[in-house]
Amino acid sequence: MPTPSLAALPIRRLTLRDLTACADLSEDRGWPREEHKWGLLLTAGKGFGIDDPEGGLVAACVVTEYGAWGRPDLGAVGMVLVAERHARRGVGRRLMRHVVSGMGPTPLTLHATPHGRPLYEELGFKVIGRAEMLMGRFTPGGPDSGIVTRAATAEDLPAILRLDEEVFGTDRTPLVTRLPAFADQLRVAEEGGRLIGYTAAWPNMDTHVVGPLIARDTETAKALIASLAAGTERPLRTDIDVRHEELLAWAKERGLTSVAFNSVMTYGITDLPGDWTRRFAPLTVAAG
Repeated sequence: MPTPSLAALPIRRLTLRDLTACADLSEDRGWPREEHKWGLLLTAGKGFGIDDPEGGLVAACVVTEYGAWGRPDLGAVGMVLVAERHARRGVGRRLMRHVVSGMGPTPLTLHATPHGRPLYEELGFKVIGRAEMLMGRFTPGGPDSGIVTRAATAEDLPAILRLDEEVFGTDRTPLVTRLPAFADQLRVAEEGGRLIGYTAAWPNMDTHVVGPLIARDTETAKALIASLAAGTERPLRTDIDVRHEELLAWAKERGLTSVAFNSVMTYGITDLPGDWTRRFAPLTVAAG
């Protein structure tokens, strides 16, 4: 039987049963397999993919919706991948058009690599900012800020959710409530019994990714990162909004180095909701 054309292959929803195929697709494009992250995204978000008649996936992506159940007010697009053997044949464009159409009037956001940015611009996404990926072994040092940080407890979750919604600009309950199981560390900063920031460190291959990182100010963000670093022997990785110049400079002084820059893009809105001054790093660029 003749092999069907790529344009004729159906786009379907992905589930956790597709985790290995998604990891294989990542590896095919030279990315880490990242099964742990794929597992979170496929359960907290909606995966879309195209099956390859010869096995595996032709393409995949994930959309994480935020806001009221059934009435999202923001969608984050991530993990847009096309198998190398099918690249440059319009598959990614078709998959993204399917996502944009399916989300209707819901605004979208994504982090684009330099390679992917032209496609997203063609589809109507606009660049609104940049994030710098840092990675390396953290070296402690410097004056003590006096900011109190500690491990989060179950009792902290309502306050974490309130702070996250205030800073991010929309309800992220389905994602944030998965953090205690997903992350190796979940820590909070407080002052006078009031939560002024929180962060997590979750395992990704041989690193610990710092994110989300939400804090009252730069000093609080520094204290949270330092507290996470004290609890791991792995290198750290994070993606910091380039407007947070002081935090970036401090992280580089502490041993982290610049790896890459991604463009923050939106579709249907001119800027992201919430308070960027307290939003330092995403949980993952794939989910915002």
